[in-house]
Amino acid sequence: MISVKHLSKSFGNVQPLKDVTTEINMGEVISIIGPSGTGKSTFLRCLNLLETPTGGEIWVDGTNLLDKKSDICKVRQKMGMVFQSFNLYSHLMVIENVMLGPLHLLKMNKQEAFDDAMRILDTVGLGEKAYAYPDELSGGQKQRVAIARTLSMKPEIVLFDEPTSALDPTMVGEVLTVIRNLAKEGMTMVIVTHEMKFAQDVSTRVFYMDEGVIYEEGTPADIFNNPQKSKTKVFVHRLKTHQIQIGSKKFDFLQMSTGIEEFCRKQMIAPKTANNLQLVIEELLVNHLLDHTNEIEIEIALSGQDDSLVARFTYGGTAFNPMDAQQEDDFSLMIVKNLTRDIRHSFSEKNSLQVNIK
Repeated sequence: MISVKHLSKSFGNVQPLKDVTTEINMGEVISIIGPSGTGKSTFLRCLNLLETPTGGEIWVDGTNLLDKKSDICKVRQKMGMVFQSFNLYSHLMVIENVMLGPLHLLKMNKQEAFDDAMRILDTVGLGEKAYAYPDELSGGQKQRVAIARTLSMKPEIVLFDEPTSALDPTMVGEVLTVIRNLAKEGMTMVIVTHEMKFAQDVSTRVFYMDEGVIYEEGTPADIFNNPQKSKTKVFVHRLKTHQIQIGSKKFDFLQMSTGIEEFCRKQMIAPKTANNLQLVIEELLVNHLLDHTNEIEIEIALSGQDDSLVARFTYGGTAFNPMDAQQEDDFSLMIVKNLTRDIRHSFSEKNSLQVNIK
């Protein structure tokens, strides 16, 4: 469907894309991941010539997009794009935003465009918002309207440029659900995303971009569970871990809790398990470990193929396992024991306490 050969793009002395070569086939869902500034969004924008490549080739269904004789507008109609910033017309109602392209570009009559727009709005759960204006919608609803507007042009492939990055965390799920449903229907999609658990679940292939190239690609299992290249390994490890440094009894407890909550959300950890994690860390840290030392490191990680949730505490001082001191009336440690599957302590220069969360 799309063939990319030695694609490059420069902005002055900056070259976000150096040499990108790949094939995108009908029905695939490709997630593009990687650190910021590694050309992910630039690659997406080059695919439909929102950015003009510096070099290379882009072929779409046998048409060379960089050939001046090619009908770019016709090819672009095959590729819808959803941006992180919605780009809705604030002076138009939702239904008008969705009808605009079909009326002016597909030359549908008004009734046909209206009926189709209402059908699509229903599929993204916004039929009742057809006569609302964008300013009356939440961020998640705006993005769903943007997706509906793209679908109204009947594209063969949809490009998503970080579709959830501008959203409040509470609204991310509703947009990802719409994209999941499109994947189930067989829509070809290329998604630049920081929602790694989503990418792992919904993709047929994953591109890890770095150094201006597709540094490593493979199935979600290949990339997230068994990456082969060094930078991919480091990136994936960071994705699956969350680090907390404690240096004082007066540490920022709210910041710690918010960071844990955000990590659990991005990893799509069940609310019950996430709550158990928060409670276990709070009980061990505040009621026990801070009485032993002020220097504590906590690493939260998804461990193993089953993505079990583990919290590892590393702390100084003499050998100290808080669970050894448990008394029958120690309610705090009873909570920890009831919310964990396994607790292991070791000591070698520093204490290491690992708890496996239920």
